[in-house]
Amino acid sequence: MPGTRWLSDDEQRVWRDFRAAVDMVRGHVDGQLQRDSGMPHTYYEVLAVLSEAPGRTLRMSELAERCRSSRSRLSHAVARLEDNGWVRRDNCATDKRGAFAILTEEGFAVLEVAARGHVVAVREALFDALTPEQVTVLGEISIAIRDKLTPRCAAALAEAEADPAGCPDAGKACAG
Repeated sequence: MPGTRWLSDDEQRVWRDFRAAVDMVRGHVDGQLQRDSGMPHTYYEVLAVLSEAPGRTLRMSELAERCRSSRSRLSHAVARLEDNGWVRRDNCATDKRGAFAILTEEGFAVLEVAARGHVVAVREALFDALTPEQVTVLGEISIAIRDKLTPRCAAALAEAEADPAGCPDAGKACAG
């Protein structure tokens, strides 16, 4: 393809190392959550986000945004969390299409237990390998990448919401 900006040898090496590191960190953290708490990271993220919200309650649309998920994917996750008794949904009195997700006491208790192992896994997989200076630089790099991709991911999620059959992986591609 004419005009393609191919990666230099150094960029190719960094890209591959980055992919490997992200995959390994994600695998370590996801495996720990699944093994010790019986939940995928997606469910943990929903519980954690709700735990930080006022009244442990968020509109489903805002929860989807904060979790970087399509509404349909989030709705499926919340349904599973409801089955476990960890989250409940309430209808919005002012918007018949809106609903609230509410973290239950049982869900908060499960999150508290899961968080202990989760923080150990994150620390082992990521922070223990870095110096304080590297943590600072990683934070700066992460923000730069996030800020660059946020508009694209928002557009992809909006497209997926408008036509779920046409963009089945849009929510997954921009999810955390």
